[in-house]
Formats: sequence, structure tokens, C-alpha cells
Amino acid sequence: MTAQPGAIPGPPEDEHEDAAVPDASGAGDADAGSAATDSEQAEAEATATDSEQADGEGAGAGELSEAEAELAAQREVRARIEQRKAEKAGPIEAGAKLSGTAADLLAAVRAVESGQTAAGTLVEPPTAPRPPAASSVPPPARPRVPEPEHGPRQPGPAAVSAVLEVLVSGGAPEGLAERVAGVLGEQAARLLRDDPWRLLAVPGVRPEQADGFARALLGDECGPGDARRAVGLVTWLLEQAARQGHTALEAADVRGALDARSVPDPDEALEQVIAAGAVLVFQDGLDDAFQDEEAAEDEAGSGEAGRGGDIAGADRPSVPVLVGLDRYALAEESLADGLARLVRTGPDDSGWEGPELVRAVGSHGLVVHTGGEAARAEVLALVEAARAHGLRAVIATHSENGRRRSGDTGAVTVRGLLSGAQGPGRDTDGGLALDVLAVLDAPQLDVETAAMLVESLPEGSRLVLSGDPGVLGSAGPGQVFADVLAARVCPQIASRMPDPGPIGELVSGIGIGELNQVAAPGKEVVIVPVRDASEAVHRTVQLVADSVPRAIGVPPERTQVITVGHGGSAGTRALNAALKVQLNPGPGRFGGFDPGDRVAYAPSPGRVLCGTVLSADADGLRIESEGAALVVPREQVGSALRHGWALTAHQAAGSRWPAAVVVLPGDAAQGLSRPWVYTAFSRGERHLSVVHGVEQALVHAVAHVPAQARTTRLRTLLEGLLAAPDA
Repeated sequence: MTAQPGAIPGPPEDEHEDAAVPDASGAGDADAGSAATDSEQAEAEATATDSEQADGEGAGAGELSEAEAELAAQREVRARIEQRKAEKAGPIEAGAKLSGTAADLLAAVRAVESGQTAAGTLVEPPTAPRPPAASSVPPPARPRVPEPEHGPRQPGPAAVSAVLEVLVSGGAPEGLAERVAGVLGEQAARLLRDDPWRLLAVPGVRPEQADGFARALLGDECGPGDARRAVGLVTWLLEQAARQGHTALEAADVRGALDARSVPDPDEALEQVIAAGAVLVFQDGLDDAFQDEEAAEDEAGSGEAGRGGDIAGADRPSVPVLVGLDRYALAEESLADGLARLVRTGPDDSGWEGPELVRAVGSHGLVVHTGGEAARAEVLALVEAARAHGLRAVIATHSENGRRRSGDTGAVTVRGLLSGAQGPGRDTDGGLALDVLAVLDAPQLDVETAAMLVESLPEGSRLVLSGDPGVLGSAGPGQVFADVLAARVCPQIASRMPDPGPIGELVSGIGIGELNQVAAPGKEVVIVPVRDASEAVHRTVQLVADSVPRAIGVPPERTQVITVGHGGSAGTRALNAALKVQLNPGPGRFGGFDPGDRVAYAPSPGRVLCGTVLSADADGLRIESEGAALVVPREQVGSALRHGWALTAHQAAGSRWPAAVVVLPGDAAQGLSRPWVYTAFSRGERHLSVVHGVEQALVHAVAHVPAQARTTRLRTLLEGLLAAPDA
């Protein structure tokens, strides 16, 4: 289904440290807008925070040229693609089979677009379904995907000064001025005076703080039912949800969150937000649900009951109404259209011989391949077979670490491929100059990156999405790999090649919910019980500095510590502090860092580069990461850089090390899930030590705590686009 158009809200930003803005009275503290819980939520937010902070400072000397190249490449590609699509573009059917409150909402949105007064009362705001596309006709023109933001704009001194004056008037800290101007632009001061809740667009500002700021500026005009407050709250809720992996939220959840924050009439407030064009509404899959019900009635011989009537009635199929930001809506729809294009226009070369994966790619434009680390060899064999057929085949990975492990000297990272810094470059039409693209670590693809990648593939090309479905999902919004798997719109090849050794056996059991004891004659797996967090930190340092090097032969710089989150008595901060004292003591003379320190650098959202500090100069901190020299700008050292002896599982996803030490202190029990344990335990290639202080909580998490659900639209969109013509 196609979303109703609206104003593009600002890109979601991840929270920094909470700003000291006056709290509001009369506004609730419950944040019910998102479904994510457990440690995945806390860890994803912490990981995203690091990335966003890095993103907000600009790129340094080592990253600047790459960022500029990526942005320029994206703009050039979009210009060419838009030119190619201009003659094919046409209106998309909307409003079919809607009635009742759904039709009222659609009429209200259209009235706003035409300049008339919006009408209708929101109860459940669905939009029109996207009709299933027949496989024999070309797909509709792909919607344009907004370019990902590369950080706040650099504000001028005049803009910062004007913002400072407004902040002081509202009792907000002066230190926010530059960040506010960077997010809201040169007109930030005017925007804040007109709408104080615009402050919620700044990372780290919470609703109760924005309420206090608004009360100070507006006085008696400020109230919990202010329409501007509703827009700010709903946008903020959706941005928070995106940080936890959602691309949309159910309208009922949004209304519940508004009610929890003391909005007098949540239904009316959400209607106002939609009428203002701040968010989009969807009811994807409504057509399919209606047809399924008709088919069931036909089969039961009772087709006369309500057929063709009001689908909003009590006896009609129940399809959730979703609310989302158009940044992710456009990305998800573009990705669905692009994947459908690959399925429809895929080659039909049944002459490819070899393993099952090779044969499938020979005759299909889109193939999904699942398996663990050992299964990467099958993808390498596929690429070699494609090259033997004279095709331009490329392997793309999530990280430089994954690129090293691919086994292919011509492998690239997804980021490097899109920016043009790596890989074959682009053809004259702006598409990537390749015929077969195999993406490893595909579960780490967020929806915006995946949309950019698929949009860049030339006509007639083949795409293979390969990865382990058991690992944690992407740090950004969406669950591309899981949604494509669930949609079942293309061949799915499951590797029969298990990961070897005791670690592979242990992780395989975790994948099916079993935490088994495994024989480890070579000390491949070691369990170290601890009583409390203090002992967990002590034993971790002992393992990294002494036990693992002595017994396994892996030096400290090749051993990675993984824990549940950044905070807490055994989080990354505490562990990194203890490990630095033992492994590289020093005064931290370069912004808290010394040469030889292991670090984790987050230059952009969802991207973490692990490396070692080399030196510092006027440009910033120089680090080495996977053989490449980088410069972390001085202004980013305090926000984008952390010590990296210890990482979270989200940060470690997509990478592996010779040895891994997983730390599970007692206070981490509530943060464990099967995907978290699966990801953390599979990061060690030769050795895994588990510092175990959660007792039976580990067994419970593996057996009973599945992946945290994400609300996305991709699966439904794919199923609608690629439905059988007679469905």
C-alpha cells in the first residue's frame, strides 16, 4: 500500500546525555510508544547513541573524503534514476475498497493536501491498499528514497547566537545552542519561538524537558492538549521506535503513548498530527486479508455474507493501522519495489551447474542464503562460478572485519560499494557496474541502506542476501533479512555446512533454544562462574591479560570482550577502564586516550570501527583499523570514540576475533535473549570464555526469550507486490 503524502519530518536522532531542561508538571513519564524491551533495547540505544554522536560532529580527515564521495555518489545516482523514471512515473491507485472511518481519514488527508479544512474523526486511520502487481507487467516506478543524513548542519554564529537567546528565555542550558542550531538550521530561533516542542528534535531532549521549555516560553498558552505538542510527541515516539528497529508503530500504541503523557484526547491529537502532514498512515495487506476472507467464504459456501461490503465492519478482516515517518516509509516501499523488480526481471539461465546455491542464482534475480560462518564458503564458490560464466560478481560485507573473513580478495564493504571508495564503480546509467552482488552479514542491513543498495543495482542483475538468521538484527530501523525470509517470494537456500568445533556445536544448540554442554578438549569453551559484578570484572581482566594468551596462544589485542550494555558495574565502561589499567596504563593525555589503547570509533549511525590508537596531532587522534589509518577529528574524540577492549553484542555483530570473552554479570539477567546469546557466543573463532554470573537466567533466555519483535512493513509490501495473479 502506498502512504499518503505529508511533510518530511526531521531524521530520527539518537539520545545523547539528557540535557538539563526544566521538567514539566502534568506530563506523564511513561513512554509506551515502542515495543522493544530487554537488553536489546538498552544495547541498541547505547550503540545508536555512540553512532549518532559521531555523526553529529562531522567527518575527520581520514573519513571526510569517503563521506563526501558517498554523498556525491548518492546524489548522482538519484539524479540519473529519477531521469530514467520520469517518463514511467504515474499516479498510484488509492482509496479502493475503503469505507467508514478509513474513508473519512483518507478524505481528511486529501482535503489537507488540496488546501481545504481537514474533516473526519480519527478512530483507526488506514490508507488504501496497494493492489497486487501481476508478475507479467513491469513494476511501478520506484519512489525516491531520502538520502541518509550525514549529521547536523554547521550553523553560523548568528544562528547560534539567536538560538542561545531563545534557550535562555526558556530556561534551557546554554550549551544546547550549537546542537539546536545544527539540527533545526539557520531559522532555529524562529522555529523554537513558534513551536517550542521542536526542541524534541535535538538528541537527548525528552518530552518532560521540552514541556518545561515550552511552559517558560508560552506561559498560559502552554497546555497538554496543544496541537504542536502532539506533533512533537508523535514524531519523537516514532524516532525512539526507529532506534529500537521499528519502521512504524501501530496507531493504538501511539494513542496509548499520548495518553500516558497526559494528552487530553489522544484520538483527536493523532488526527491533528496526521492532518498536519507530520506522519503517514498505512494499512498494508488490507486487500489480501479481504481476498482471503472471500476465498474462505467461497469454500464454505457462504459467499453471500457481506461480500463486497464495508471492510471496516465488525465482520471484516482485522488489519492493524500503522503510523510512521515518511523517511522510513519511502525507504521501505522503494526497497520492496526494487526487490520485486529483481524477482520479476531475473535471468532464466538454467544452464548453471554446481551446488544448489549456484543453480538457484543462475535462474533467479533474488536468492536468500542462510547459514553460519562456515556457509560463507558457499557464497565464495558462487561468486567464483559467476565469474567463470563471464559475469561481474562482487561480495559485499557489513564490516572490514567481515571483508577480511570473506575469502575473496575483491570483497568490499557495503558502505565502500555505495560510496564508490571500493568495488567496480558505476555504469553510465548510475547503477553499480556488476552483474551479481552477494551480500554477507545481510541481517545487519537496515532498511535505508538496503534501499540504497537495491536501487543502485542495474536491470537484469542478481542479488544474493546471505547471513545467519539467528544473530541480532541491524542497529538501524528495519529487519530486511528476516522480512524477505518471511515473505517467501524467492528461493531460500539453507546451508548444510555446520560451523565446526565445540563453539560451532554450542552455538548450533543455542539456535534451536538449547544450551548444551559440549566437549572441549582443547579448552575451546571455558565457563568461569562468578558471584558478583566486581568478581566478573576481575576475572575478565585475568582471562584477557593472562589465561587466554597462556593457554590458547591468543594475545590480548586479538581477544574481544563482549557484555550486555555500556552502563552498570560490569558494562563496557567499567570493563574498559579495568582493562586499560592492566593492558595499557597511561594518563589518557589525548582526550582520555593513549597510544596503544584499543578503541571503538562510530563515524556514522550503525557503523563501528575497531582499532588501536597510534598518535595524536592538530587534526585529531590517529588510529589503525583493520590495516587502514584513520583520523578521528578532535571534536569527535569525546563523543564518537570509546575504549574498545569491551564491546556490546550489537557493536560486535558482523565481526569475529580469534578469542572472545563474554561477560554475564548478575544484573544482566533481564537483558538476555536467545539472539543476544547466539551473537555473543559466536564471536570467537578459536576460543570462547563465558564469565557466568546469571545462574539459570542464561538457560531461560536461550530457551524462552526469542528475538524482540520489530514493527515493519516490508514483508507485507513484498507479499502484495508479488502475489500470484489469481490470488
